[in-house]
Amino acid sequence: MTIVAEPVSFPSGDLTLVGALHRPQGLGLPGVAVCHPHPLFGGDMENNVVVALCRALAGGGMVALRFNFRGVGESGGSYGGGFEEAQDARAALNLLAGLSEVDGDRLGLAGYSFGALVALSAAEERVHALAAVSPPVGGLDLTSFRWGIPTLLVSGDRDDISPPLRLPEIAASLGPTCEIRSVAGADHFWGGYEETLATAVLEFLRAQLMAPEL
Repeated sequence: MTIVAEPVSFPSGDLTLVGALHRPQGLGLPGVAVCHPHPLFGGDMENNVVVALCRALAGGGMVALRFNFRGVGESGGSYGGGFEEAQDARAALNLLAGLSEVDGDRLGLAGYSFGALVALSAAEERVHALAAVSPPVGGLDLTSFRWGIPTLLVSGDRDDISPPLRLPEIAASLGPTCEIRSVAGADHFWGGYEETLATAVLEFLRAQLMAPEL
C-alpha cells in the first residue's frame, strides 16, 4: 500500500518549518526525521535520496518526517551555517515525539550529505539510532558528535565527496557502535541506487529502533 505524505508545519524556535510526514498505520512506532542536503546548493526535502529514505522507512513500519531547513521553500528564516539547522532537526524530533502513534523512546535521525552532518551534530539523548548518508569528510569538528549512539555511515564507492576510505575518521569519533557500508557503483548523488541505499538504511534502523530492549 502506498503511503501518501501528509503536509505538516512545526516550530523551530521563533520560526515555522514545513515538512512532509510519511505515516504508516499502527501504534508504538519508531519515528525518524530525515535531513536534506545543503540548501545553498539546491538541497531540499524533495531530494531523491531524502524521498527514497522516507518512503522506505514508512513502508517498513516507521513514521518518517522530511522537512525543509530554515530558509528553504516555505520554511521561515535563512540559512544558519549548519548550527541552526541542528536546532531544526531537534524541532523535527519534537514533532515526531508528540505524535500519538510514535514511541518517544524509538526516535532516530537520518541525513544525506550536509544533512548527514546536521543529523550527527543534532543527535541527543532521545536519538537511539542514526543513519548518515554520504557525510562530507573535510573540515569536520569530530568532537561535536555524540559518542556511543548506534550509527550507520554509508557512501558509494564512486563518491569523491564522501569516499568510503575516509569514513573511518568519522567512525572513530562515534565509538564501537558505528558501522560503515559502501555501495558499489554509487556516487555522491545516488542516481539509480536510491532503492539499494534505502534498503540498507531501513534494515539498520529497524534493527536498532525495533529492538525489544528499547
